Amino acid sequence: MDSSLGSKIRDTISVTSVLNGSSQHQQGQGGNEDEDLEPILRGNTEDAHASPRSSLRTLHKWLSAVKGLIVDQWFLVGLGCLILISSQVQVSQSQQEVGLEIISNDHGSHTLQRKEVVVTYFCVALIFIITGCTLPTGVLIQNYQRWKLHLLVQSQCFLMTSAVSFVVVSICATNPTFMDAGLLVGIIFTGCVPTTISSNVVMTEQAHGNQPLTVVQSTLGNFLGPFLTPLLVLMYTSTGAWYTEILPQSGASDLKELYRRTFKQLGLSLFLPMFVGQVIQNLFPKATKKVFKDWKLKKLSSFSLLIIVWQTFDQAFATGAFSSVKADNMIFLVFISIAFYILWTIVCVFLSRFWLDKKDTIAVAYCVPAKTPAMGVPLTSVMFAGLPAITASKIQIPMVIFQGLQIAAGSLMTVVFRRWIRAEEKENLEDDTCEDHPAGSISS
Repeated sequence: MDSSLGSKIRDTISVTSVLNGSSQHQQGQGGNEDEDLEPILRGNTEDAHASPRSSLRTLHKWLSAVKGLIVDQWFLVGLGCLILISSQVQVSQSQQEVGLEIISNDHGSHTLQRKEVVVTYFCVALIFIITGCTLPTGVLIQNYQRWKLHLLVQSQCFLMTSAVSFVVVSICATNPTFMDAGLLVGIIFTGCVPTTISSNVVMTEQAHGNQPLTVVQSTLGNFLGPFLTPLLVLMYTSTGAWYTEILPQSGASDLKELYRRTFKQLGLSLFLPMFVGQVIQNLFPKATKKVFKDWKLKKLSSFSLLIIVWQTFDQAFATGAFSSVKADNMIFLVFISIAFYILWTIVCVFLSRFWLDKKDTIAVAYCVPAKTPAMGVPLTSVMFAGLPAITASKIQIPMVIFQGLQIAAGSLMTVVFRRWIRAEEKENLEDDTCEDHPAGSISS
Protein backbone atom coordinates (compact mmCIF):
# COMPACT_ATOMS: atom_id res chain seq x y z
CA MET A 1 0.00 0.00 0.00
CA ASP A 2 2.85 2.25 0.83
CA SER A 3 4.35 1.48 -2.51
CA SER A 4 1.15 2.30 -4.35
CA LEU A 5 0.83 5.57 -2.49
CA GLY A 6 4.39 6.51 -3.34
CA SER A 7 3.85 5.80 -7.00
CA LYS A 8 0.76 8.06 -7.07
CA ILE A 9 2.72 10.87 -5.45
CA ARG A 10 5.49 10.52 -8.07
CA ASP A 11 2.93 10.60 -10.91
CA THR A 12 1.34 13.75 -9.50
CA ILE A 13 4.71 15.48 -9.21
CA SER A 14 5.70 14.60 -12.80
CA VAL A 15 2.36 15.83 -14.22
CA THR A 16 2.75 19.09 -12.30
CA SER A 17 6.28 19.60 -13.56
CA VAL A 18 5.19 18.94 -17.13
CA LEU A 19 2.36 21.46 -16.85
CA ASN A 20 4.68 24.07 -15.33
CA GLY A 21 7.25 23.56 -18.08
CA SER A 22 4.61 23.92 -20.81
CA SER A 23 3.33 27.12 -19.24
CA GLN A 24 6.84 28.58 -19.02
CA HIS A 25 7.51 27.64 -22.66
CA GLN A 26 4.37 29.41 -23.81
CA GLN A 27 5.30 32.48 -21.80
CA GLY A 28 8.76 32.42 -23.31
CA GLN A 29 7.36 32.22 -26.82
CA GLY A 30 5.02 35.09 -26.12
CA GLY A 31 7.92 37.19 -24.84
CA ASN A 32 9.96 36.39 -27.91
CA GLU A 33 7.09 37.39 -30.17
CA ASP A 34 6.84 40.73 -28.39
CA GLU A 35 10.56 41.20 -28.72
CA ASP A 36 10.36 40.39 -32.45
CA LEU A 37 7.55 42.90 -32.96
CA GLU A 38 9.37 45.72 -31.19
CA PRO A 39 11.97 46.43 -33.96
CA ILE A 40 9.26 46.23 -36.63
CA LEU A 41 7.09 48.76 -34.85
CA ARG A 42 10.12 50.92 -34.05
CA GLY A 43 11.24 50.78 -37.71
CA ASN A 44 7.84 51.89 -38.99
CA THR A 45 7.89 54.80 -36.56
CA GLU A 46 11.39 55.81 -37.64
CA ASP A 47 10.37 55.64 -41.33
CA ALA A 48 7.41 57.85 -40.57
CA HIS A 49 9.75 60.40 -38.96
CA ALA A 50 12.46 60.00 -41.65
CA SER A 51 10.14 60.82 -44.55
CA PRO A 52 9.60 64.53 -43.64
CA ARG A 53 13.26 64.81 -42.65
CA SER A 54 14.43 63.66 -46.09
CA SER A 55 12.01 66.10 -47.71
CA LEU A 56 13.45 68.90 -45.60
CA ARG A 57 16.99 67.90 -46.59
CA THR A 58 16.02 67.91 -50.28
CA LEU A 59 14.39 71.32 -49.92
CA HIS A 60 17.47 72.62 -48.10
CA LYS A 61 19.70 71.40 -50.94
CA TRP A 62 17.53 73.15 -53.53
CA LEU A 63 17.50 76.37 -51.55
CA SER A 64 21.28 76.21 -51.14
CA ALA A 65 21.71 75.68 -54.88
CA VAL A 66 19.43 78.64 -55.70
CA LYS A 67 21.25 80.80 -53.16
CA GLY A 68 24.61 79.83 -54.65
CA LEU A 69 23.37 80.67 -58.15
CA ILE A 70 22.08 84.07 -57.03
CA VAL A 71 25.32 84.86 -55.21
CA ASP A 72 27.43 83.80 -58.19
CA GLN A 73 25.21 85.57 -60.73
CA TRP A 74 24.17 88.55 -58.59
CA PHE A 75 25.23 90.89 -61.39
CA LEU A 76 22.81 89.31 -63.87
CA VAL A 77 20.01 89.38 -61.30
CA GLY A 78 20.73 93.04 -60.58
CA LEU A 79 20.80 93.81 -64.31
CA GLY A 80 17.36 92.29 -64.79
CA CYS A 81 15.95 94.21 -61.84
CA LEU A 82 17.36 97.53 -63.08
CA ILE A 83 16.00 97.03 -66.60
CA LEU A 84 12.60 96.22 -65.10
CA ILE A 85 12.74 99.34 -62.92
CA SER A 86 13.83 101.57 -65.82
CA SER A 87 10.91 100.29 -67.90
CA GLN A 88 8.46 101.41 -65.23
CA VAL A 89 10.09 104.50 -63.70
CA GLN A 90 12.44 106.92 -65.46
CA VAL A 91 14.36 109.98 -64.32
CA SER A 92 12.05 112.99 -64.48
CA GLN A 93 12.22 115.17 -67.57
CA SER A 94 13.19 118.19 -65.48
CA GLN A 95 16.29 116.36 -64.26
CA GLN A 96 17.01 115.01 -67.73
CA GLU A 97 17.14 118.54 -69.11
CA VAL A 98 19.42 120.05 -66.46
CA GLY A 99 22.63 120.68 -68.40
CA LEU A 100 26.16 121.17 -67.21
CA GLU A 101 27.80 121.86 -70.54
CA ILE A 102 26.51 123.25 -73.83
CA ILE A 103 28.38 122.53 -77.06
CA SER A 104 27.37 124.80 -79.91
CA ASN A 105 27.58 123.91 -83.59
CA ASP A 106 25.95 124.84 -86.85
CA HIS A 107 22.92 122.68 -86.19
CA GLY A 108 22.09 123.81 -82.68
CA SER A 109 23.47 122.88 -79.30
CA HIS A 110 24.09 119.74 -77.32
CA THR A 111 23.32 119.75 -73.62
CA LEU A 112 25.30 117.36 -71.51
CA GLN A 113 22.83 116.15 -68.90
CA ARG A 114 23.59 115.83 -65.22
CA LYS A 115 22.77 112.11 -65.25
CA GLU A 116 24.94 111.66 -68.35
CA VAL A 117 27.89 113.39 -66.65
CA VAL A 118 27.62 111.22 -63.53
CA VAL A 119 27.45 108.00 -65.53
CA THR A 120 29.75 108.82 -68.45
CA TYR A 121 32.53 110.31 -66.38
CA PHE A 122 32.24 109.41 -62.70
CA CYS A 123 31.19 105.73 -62.96
CA VAL A 124 33.60 104.92 -65.79
CA ALA A 125 36.40 106.80 -63.99
CA LEU A 126 35.74 104.79 -60.82
CA ILE A 127 36.07 101.54 -62.77
CA PHE A 128 39.43 102.56 -64.22
CA ILE A 129 40.83 103.96 -60.98
CA ILE A 130 40.19 100.53 -59.45
CA THR A 131 41.66 98.86 -62.55
CA GLY A 132 44.76 101.05 -62.36
CA CYS A 133 45.20 100.24 -58.67
CA THR A 134 45.03 96.48 -59.24
CA LEU A 135 46.86 95.91 -62.55
CA PRO A 136 50.67 95.53 -62.42
CA THR A 137 52.36 98.24 -64.50
CA GLY A 138 54.79 95.82 -66.13
CA VAL A 139 52.02 93.48 -67.28
CA LEU A 140 50.07 96.39 -68.75
CA ILE A 141 53.10 97.64 -70.74
CA GLN A 142 53.86 94.12 -71.91
CA ASN A 143 50.36 93.73 -73.36
CA TYR A 144 50.57 97.06 -75.20
CA GLN A 145 53.57 95.69 -77.14
CA ARG A 146 51.66 92.76 -78.68
CA TRP A 147 50.93 94.46 -82.00
CA LYS A 148 50.11 91.26 -83.92
CA LEU A 149 47.37 90.48 -81.46
CA HIS A 150 46.09 94.05 -81.76
CA LEU A 151 45.73 93.60 -85.54
CA LEU A 152 43.83 90.33 -85.10
CA VAL A 153 41.41 91.65 -82.48
CA GLN A 154 40.70 95.05 -84.04
CA SER A 155 40.23 93.63 -87.54
CA GLN A 156 37.62 91.23 -86.18
CA CYS A 157 35.97 93.90 -84.05
CA PHE A 158 35.57 96.37 -86.92
CA LEU A 159 35.74 94.45 -90.22
CA MET A 160 34.27 91.03 -89.43
CA THR A 161 31.37 92.26 -87.30
CA SER A 162 30.43 95.07 -89.69
CA ALA A 163 30.54 92.73 -92.71
CA VAL A 164 28.26 90.18 -91.00
CA SER A 165 25.83 92.94 -90.02
CA PHE A 166 25.72 94.30 -93.55
CA VAL A 167 25.03 90.83 -94.99
CA VAL A 168 22.09 90.32 -92.61
CA VAL A 169 20.71 93.80 -93.40
CA SER A 170 21.01 93.14 -97.15
CA ILE A 171 19.05 89.89 -96.78
CA CYS A 172 16.34 91.57 -94.69
CA ALA A 173 16.13 94.47 -97.18
CA THR A 174 14.97 92.16 -99.96
CA ASN A 175 11.48 92.50 -98.45
CA PRO A 176 10.78 96.22 -97.78
CA THR A 177 7.80 95.37 -95.58
CA PHE A 178 9.73 93.05 -93.27
CA MET A 179 11.83 95.48 -91.22
CA ASP A 180 11.74 99.20 -90.45
CA ALA A 181 14.39 101.18 -92.33
CA GLY A 182 15.67 102.86 -89.18
CA LEU A 183 16.24 99.50 -87.50
CA LEU A 184 18.22 98.23 -90.50
CA VAL A 185 20.49 101.27 -90.34
CA GLY A 186 20.81 100.70 -86.60
CA ILE A 187 22.01 97.13 -87.18
CA ILE A 188 24.72 98.50 -89.48
CA PHE A 189 25.76 100.99 -86.79
CA THR A 190 25.90 98.17 -84.23
CA GLY A 191 28.35 96.19 -86.34
CA CYS A 192 30.58 99.21 -87.00
CA VAL A 193 31.05 100.69 -83.52
CA PRO A 194 34.07 99.66 -81.39
CA THR A 195 34.05 97.37 -78.40
CA THR A 196 32.82 98.53 -75.02
CA ILE A 197 35.28 99.22 -72.21
CA SER A 198 33.73 99.02 -68.76
CA SER A 199 31.88 95.71 -69.05
CA ASN A 200 34.81 94.06 -70.85
CA VAL A 201 37.19 94.89 -68.02
CA VAL A 202 34.79 93.77 -65.28
CA MET A 203 33.69 90.55 -67.00
CA THR A 204 37.21 89.47 -67.97
CA GLU A 205 38.31 89.72 -64.36
CA GLN A 206 35.29 87.72 -63.17
CA ALA A 207 36.05 85.03 -65.79
CA HIS A 208 39.75 84.83 -64.72
CA GLY A 209 40.93 86.03 -68.12
CA ASN A 210 43.82 88.35 -69.04
CA GLN A 211 42.42 91.64 -67.75
CA PRO A 212 45.43 93.78 -68.80
CA LEU A 213 44.98 92.56 -72.38
CA THR A 214 41.29 93.49 -72.24
CA VAL A 215 42.17 96.99 -71.02
CA VAL A 216 44.65 97.42 -73.88
CA GLN A 217 42.30 96.13 -76.59
CA SER A 218 39.31 98.11 -75.32
CA THR A 219 41.18 101.41 -75.10
CA LEU A 220 42.81 100.85 -78.48
CA GLY A 221 39.45 100.05 -80.08
CA ASN A 222 37.82 103.16 -78.67
CA PHE A 223 40.79 105.24 -79.83
CA LEU A 224 40.36 103.94 -83.39
CA GLY A 225 36.55 104.08 -83.29
CA PRO A 226 36.05 107.78 -84.08
CA PHE A 227 38.11 107.33 -87.25
CA LEU A 228 37.02 103.88 -88.48
CA THR A 229 33.33 103.78 -87.48
CA PRO A 230 32.20 106.80 -89.60
CA LEU A 231 34.08 105.46 -92.62
CA LEU A 232 32.49 102.02 -92.30
CA VAL A 233 28.99 103.44 -91.78
CA LEU A 234 29.33 105.71 -94.81
CA MET A 235 30.60 102.81 -96.91
CA TYR A 236 27.70 100.52 -96.02
CA THR A 237 25.01 103.23 -96.30
CA SER A 238 26.22 104.57 -99.66
CA THR A 239 24.85 101.60 -101.61
CA GLY A 240 21.64 103.37 -102.60
CA ALA A 241 19.43 100.75 -100.91
CA TRP A 242 15.88 101.79 -100.07
CA TYR A 243 16.47 101.84 -96.31
CA THR A 244 19.19 104.52 -96.69
CA GLU A 245 16.66 107.02 -98.07
CA ILE A 246 15.74 108.04 -94.52
CA LEU A 247 19.25 109.41 -93.96
CA PRO A 248 19.89 113.10 -94.67
CA GLN A 249 23.10 114.51 -96.07
CA SER A 250 26.04 113.24 -94.05
CA GLY A 251 27.50 115.82 -91.72
CA ALA A 252 31.06 114.66 -92.21
CA SER A 253 32.36 118.14 -91.39
CA ASP A 254 30.92 117.76 -87.89
CA LEU A 255 33.04 114.69 -87.16
CA LYS A 256 35.60 116.96 -85.51
CA GLU A 257 33.01 117.53 -82.77
CA LEU A 258 32.72 113.77 -82.33
CA TYR A 259 36.51 113.48 -82.11
CA ARG A 260 36.69 116.25 -79.53
CA ARG A 261 33.96 114.81 -77.32
CA THR A 262 35.20 111.21 -77.63
CA PHE A 263 38.82 111.94 -76.81
CA LYS A 264 37.81 114.24 -73.99
CA GLN A 265 35.74 111.45 -72.49
CA LEU A 266 38.54 108.90 -72.99
CA GLY A 267 41.04 111.24 -71.39
CA LEU A 268 38.99 112.23 -68.34
CA SER A 269 37.22 108.94 -67.64
CA LEU A 270 39.81 106.38 -68.77
CA PHE A 271 43.43 107.44 -69.27
CA LEU A 272 43.65 109.90 -66.35
CA PRO A 273 41.99 107.56 -63.79
CA MET A 274 44.13 104.68 -65.01
CA PHE A 275 47.28 106.77 -64.58
CA VAL A 276 46.21 107.89 -61.09
CA GLY A 277 45.50 104.28 -60.12
CA GLN A 278 48.93 103.17 -61.36
CA VAL A 279 50.62 105.92 -59.33
CA ILE A 280 48.69 104.97 -56.18
CA GLN A 281 49.52 101.28 -56.66
CA ASN A 282 53.28 101.91 -57.02
CA LEU A 283 53.45 104.39 -54.13
CA PHE A 284 51.33 102.40 -51.66
CA PRO A 285 51.40 98.74 -52.77
CA LYS A 286 50.49 97.17 -49.41
CA ALA A 287 47.66 99.58 -48.66
CA THR A 288 46.29 99.22 -52.18
CA LYS A 289 46.27 95.43 -51.95
CA LYS A 290 44.54 95.53 -48.58
CA VAL A 291 41.83 97.95 -49.69
CA PHE A 292 40.93 96.39 -53.05
CA LYS A 293 41.64 92.70 -52.46
CA ASP A 294 41.30 92.04 -48.74
CA TRP A 295 38.39 94.46 -48.27
CA LYS A 296 36.98 93.45 -51.69
CA LEU A 297 36.32 97.03 -52.81
CA LYS A 298 36.88 95.84 -56.37
CA LYS A 299 33.16 95.01 -56.32
CA LEU A 300 32.55 98.73 -56.83
CA SER A 301 33.47 98.20 -60.50
CA SER A 302 30.50 95.88 -60.95
CA PHE A 303 28.13 98.30 -59.21
CA SER A 304 29.36 101.13 -61.44
CA LEU A 305 28.75 99.01 -64.52
CA LEU A 306 25.17 98.35 -63.41
CA ILE A 307 24.61 102.12 -63.15
CA ILE A 308 25.99 102.59 -66.69
CA VAL A 309 23.58 99.99 -68.10
CA TRP A 310 20.67 101.46 -66.15
CA GLN A 311 21.38 104.91 -67.62
CA THR A 312 21.23 103.54 -71.17
CA PHE A 313 17.88 101.81 -70.70
CA ASP A 314 16.44 104.68 -68.65
CA GLN A 315 17.15 107.05 -71.52
CA ALA A 316 15.71 104.64 -74.11
CA PHE A 317 12.46 104.18 -72.18
CA ALA A 318 12.23 107.90 -71.36
CA THR A 319 12.38 108.86 -75.05
CA GLY A 320 9.75 106.27 -75.99
CA ALA A 321 12.16 104.52 -78.35
CA PHE A 322 10.87 100.99 -77.70
CA SER A 323 7.20 101.93 -78.09
CA SER A 324 7.90 103.21 -81.63
CA VAL A 325 8.86 99.76 -82.93
CA LYS A 326 6.52 96.97 -83.96
CA ALA A 327 6.50 93.87 -81.78
CA ASP A 328 7.64 91.47 -84.52
CA ASN A 329 10.54 93.78 -85.39
CA MET A 330 11.56 93.89 -81.72
CA ILE A 331 11.47 90.09 -81.46
CA PHE A 332 13.61 89.80 -84.57
CA LEU A 333 16.13 92.28 -83.12
CA VAL A 334 16.45 90.24 -79.94
CA PHE A 335 17.07 86.96 -81.76
CA ILE A 336 19.42 88.41 -84.38
CA SER A 337 21.40 90.14 -81.63
CA ILE A 338 21.79 86.82 -79.80
CA ALA A 339 22.84 85.17 -83.08
CA PHE A 340 25.41 87.93 -83.72
CA TYR A 341 26.93 87.56 -80.27
CA ILE A 342 27.16 83.76 -80.46
CA LEU A 343 28.60 83.79 -84.00
CA TRP A 344 31.20 86.48 -83.28
CA THR A 345 32.22 84.76 -80.04
CA ILE A 346 32.65 81.37 -81.72
CA VAL A 347 34.73 82.83 -84.55
CA CYS A 348 37.09 84.80 -82.31
CA VAL A 349 37.54 81.91 -79.84
CA PHE A 350 38.24 79.48 -82.69
CA LEU A 351 40.86 81.77 -84.26
CA SER A 352 42.45 82.59 -80.90
CA ARG A 353 42.98 78.98 -79.86
CA PHE A 354 45.50 78.48 -82.68
CA TRP A 355 48.14 80.61 -80.94
CA LEU A 356 46.81 82.05 -77.67
CA ASP A 357 46.49 80.53 -74.21
CA LYS A 358 43.19 80.32 -72.38
CA LYS A 359 43.54 83.59 -70.45
CA ASP A 360 44.22 85.55 -73.64
CA THR A 361 41.39 83.75 -75.44
CA ILE A 362 38.93 84.78 -72.73
CA ALA A 363 40.03 88.41 -73.08
CA VAL A 364 39.57 88.28 -76.86
CA ALA A 365 36.17 86.59 -76.44
CA TYR A 366 34.95 89.59 -74.45
CA CYS A 367 36.50 92.27 -76.66
CA VAL A 368 35.50 91.17 -80.19
CA PRO A 369 31.70 90.59 -79.94
CA ALA A 370 30.99 93.46 -77.52
CA LYS A 371 29.76 96.81 -78.85
CA THR A 372 29.43 100.20 -77.19
CA PRO A 373 26.40 102.45 -77.72
CA ALA A 374 28.36 105.25 -76.03
CA MET A 375 29.88 106.06 -79.41
CA GLY A 376 27.15 104.82 -81.71
CA VAL A 377 24.33 106.85 -80.13
CA PRO A 378 25.97 110.30 -80.48
CA LEU A 379 27.37 109.30 -83.87
CA THR A 380 23.86 109.07 -85.32
CA SER A 381 23.21 112.77 -84.64
CA VAL A 382 26.71 113.89 -85.60
CA MET A 383 26.94 112.08 -88.93
CA PHE A 384 23.33 112.64 -90.01
CA ALA A 385 22.29 116.05 -88.72
CA GLY A 386 18.58 116.84 -88.90
CA LEU A 387 17.30 113.32 -88.26
CA PRO A 388 13.75 113.28 -86.83
CA ALA A 389 13.72 112.22 -83.18
CA ILE A 390 11.71 109.08 -83.90
CA THR A 391 14.14 108.00 -86.66
CA ALA A 392 17.15 108.62 -84.44
CA SER A 393 15.53 106.53 -81.70
CA LYS A 394 14.93 103.64 -84.08
CA ILE A 395 18.56 103.71 -85.25
CA GLN A 396 19.74 103.61 -81.64
CA ILE A 397 17.44 100.75 -80.52
CA PRO A 398 19.55 97.87 -81.98
CA MET A 399 22.63 99.17 -80.14
CA VAL A 400 20.76 99.47 -76.83
CA ILE A 401 19.24 95.99 -77.11
CA PHE A 402 22.58 94.48 -78.08
CA GLN A 403 24.26 96.09 -75.07
CA GLY A 404 21.79 94.54 -72.63
CA LEU A 405 22.06 91.11 -74.24
CA GLN A 406 25.86 91.17 -74.44
CA ILE A 407 26.17 92.00 -70.74
CA ALA A 408 23.72 89.25 -69.79
CA ALA A 409 25.54 86.74 -72.01
CA GLY A 410 28.92 87.91 -70.75
CA SER A 411 27.82 87.40 -67.16
CA LEU A 412 26.73 83.83 -67.91
CA MET A 413 29.95 83.15 -69.80
CA THR A 414 31.99 83.92 -66.69
CA VAL A 415 30.80 80.61 -65.21
CA VAL A 416 31.75 78.67 -68.35
CA PHE A 417 35.14 80.32 -68.69
CA ARG A 418 36.01 79.83 -65.01
CA ARG A 419 35.38 76.10 -65.33
CA TRP A 420 37.28 75.98 -68.61
CA ILE A 421 40.39 77.64 -67.21
CA ARG A 422 40.31 75.93 -63.78
CA ALA A 423 42.52 73.03 -64.89
CA GLU A 424 45.13 75.37 -66.36
CA GLU A 425 45.15 77.50 -63.22
CA LYS A 426 45.62 74.38 -61.11
CA GLU A 427 48.57 73.29 -63.25
CA ASN A 428 50.15 76.73 -62.98
CA LEU A 429 49.68 76.68 -59.21
CA GLU A 430 51.33 73.27 -58.98
CA ASP A 431 54.24 74.47 -61.15
CA ASP A 432 54.73 77.49 -58.90
CA THR A 433 54.69 75.21 -55.86
CA CYS A 434 57.30 72.95 -57.43
CA GLU A 435 59.50 75.96 -58.20
CA ASP A 436 59.22 77.18 -54.62
CA HIS A 437 59.99 73.69 -53.22
CA PRO A 438 62.13 71.78 -55.76
CA ALA A 439 62.67 68.06 -55.31
CA GLY A 440 65.47 67.22 -52.92
CA SER A 441 65.52 70.67 -51.32
CA ILE A 442 63.96 69.37 -48.14
CA SER A 443 66.34 67.24 -46.11
CA SER A 444 65.05 64.27 -44.21
